[in-house]
Amino acid sequence: MSDIAQASEADAAGIVERLRAAGHTAYFAGGCVRDMLLGKQPKDFDIATDATPDQVTALFARTVQIGAHFGVVSVLIHGAPYEVASFRADGLYLDGRRPVDVRFSSPEEDAQRRDFTINGMFFCPLERKVIDFVNGQEDLRAGILRAIGDPAQRFDEDKLRILRAVRFAATLDFEIDPATWAAVKEAVPQIHVVSPERIREELNKIFAAPQRVRGLDLLDDSGLLREILPELADTKGCEQPPEFHPEGDVFVHTRMMLGLLAPDAPVTLVWGVLLHDIGKPPTFQVDETGRIRFNTHEHVGAVMAERRLRQLRFSNEEIEAIRAMVGNHMAFKDVQQMRVAKLKRFMAREGFELELELHRVDCLCSHGMLDNHAFLIQKDDEFANEPLIPRPLVTGRDLIELGMKPGPAFKEILTEAETLQLEGGLDSRDAALAWLKNAAQPGQ
Repeated sequence: MSDIAQASEADAAGIVERLRAAGHTAYFAGGCVRDMLLGKQPKDFDIATDATPDQVTALFARTVQIGAHFGVVSVLIHGAPYEVASFRADGLYLDGRRPVDVRFSSPEEDAQRRDFTINGMFFCPLERKVIDFVNGQEDLRAGILRAIGDPAQRFDEDKLRILRAVRFAATLDFEIDPATWAAVKEAVPQIHVVSPERIREELNKIFAAPQRVRGLDLLDDSGLLREILPELADTKGCEQPPEFHPEGDVFVHTRMMLGLLAPDAPVTLVWGVLLHDIGKPPTFQVDETGRIRFNTHEHVGAVMAERRLRQLRFSNEEIEAIRAMVGNHMAFKDVQQMRVAKLKRFMAREGFELELELHRVDCLCSHGMLDNHAFLIQKDDEFANEPLIPRPLVTGRDLIELGMKPGPAFKEILTEAETLQLEGGLDSRDAALAWLKNAAQPGQ
């Protein structure tokens, strides 16, 4: 979808109408048809036609040939792009993602090359009629996700469909046809043919959906979790001290946390929850008293999380946010013992609100105690009338004017000045300068 303009059904119907007026067959195709029949607003509208790319380009003022080899042209209407694809039959798939060649064909043949029956229907917006060669309407009504034709062949053609099966089943809350599910599990080891970027995109769609717990279960049951996120799969069977975690092992704990997140939780928070305890299996130990411990698991887990997120080609900003959630989640147990300055710095960090929500669901899915969460909410109200980190009363320039040369002591003195300011010990610039003159003296 374009960030500039929203695709509309009316403009998409206008493209169909112009193609039809020129003597071509043209329909809405794929996911937009599925969504319309489910009563949902499609995010975009794809169009299938018997017109060739050159014929499509000749009919519209603004076009981009984004895949002319595959018969795909992007038509721009009011700034929004609409993919117009020629009906086609695919040739051999040699790389597990795309056909070597295609030939233009009929609507019937085009439907047969698509992935799932619910995505293989066409719709004529002018006659308001569904064209269904694959029994997609029947499966849509029954809530079944079924591959078109031979499931093994569909997944062999395009390995990304393995993940898409999980995504559609989870986000639509559909049951997967047994033959299709068997083919998914058989094809799972081939998922590595797919680029990390595409895997990341599918995972984000699964975890951004309100039904993310079912998505996790399907990833686990299919074997995809072990292939794609082995660190998370390793948390299965990792026991925890029952006095703090009566809910069960680390995986059960993580799964429960996912279920408590808001339906529209940011996907970075979901990843924080998924990865927050992956450092527990490698740090598992039993001490001399028989108690299970995971010393420094949050720091080990932060390193592991960053490694996995980089492999999946997350952005640096996303990696930093998720790594912080993983690495800081144990610090919340100490907030009531923090000095005021340290607490303010802790709460002023970017991403603190997401970390606080992770802490909340972490507690609810283990010991159930929310005293630290309540303390932070109270402090948030208490500190609300002024910036957590106000403008500093003194700076390095003041130290230089006092005759001090820049060096390691600079940071120590300025940090102490900020600490006193945050805790109310210094409440004016004059007071801060007086303190600074004393602190900058040799031997102080």
